[in-house]
Amino acid sequence: MDLLVLFGPPAAGKMTVGRAVCERTPYRLFHNHMTIEPLLGLFSFEEPAFRRLVGSFRRQILDECLAQQAFDLVFTYVWALDEPDEWAFLCSLTDRVAETGGTVRWVELVCDTPERLRRNRTPARLDAKRSKRDLEWSEANLREIDATYRTTSRPGELGAQLGPYLRLDNTHLTPEEAAARIVDAFGLESGA
Repeated sequence: MDLLVLFGPPAAGKMTVGRAVCERTPYRLFHNHMTIEPLLGLFSFEEPAFRRLVGSFRRQILDECLAQQAFDLVFTYVWALDEPDEWAFLCSLTDRVAETGGTVRWVELVCDTPERLRRNRTPARLDAKRSKRDLEWSEANLREIDATYRTTSRPGELGAQLGPYLRLDNTHLTPEEAAARIVDAFGLESGA
């Protein structure tokens, strides 16, 4: 199984671009809110149990996908780049893929804040991410994450550390255009 990690700040288009990649390839989408939304009825974002369970669910799902070896996966993530625990978590996932002979490819989506605030209100996002429907809270959360964490790398910072990596500014790209650049950059048409 190969893994395509799509990361970037909130509302950069990770889920939507991931869907567009999956439409062009045999990959399947595992977006971050697939584990977030079910837990929010029980725990808040701030509770330690929430973070533990989200991480546990993501590892278990990836392990099942690896055990089946039936398809490749797009995984989306808001990565706090300055947080050592975030690096450790992602390495725990990507090491599992590498140990089974899979390839991990990394795509960082970069997008300016005004466009991200616009995307935060799109019907597809609100449909898939129930927690984002309170727009006042969601926009405040986006700004708080931006103020608290560094979710966009500095140019040239990550490529040598990650392996196959693409930094893509998709501020002015449609999801289909971004997906086409990703597919072309990594030669994914045949599920490479």
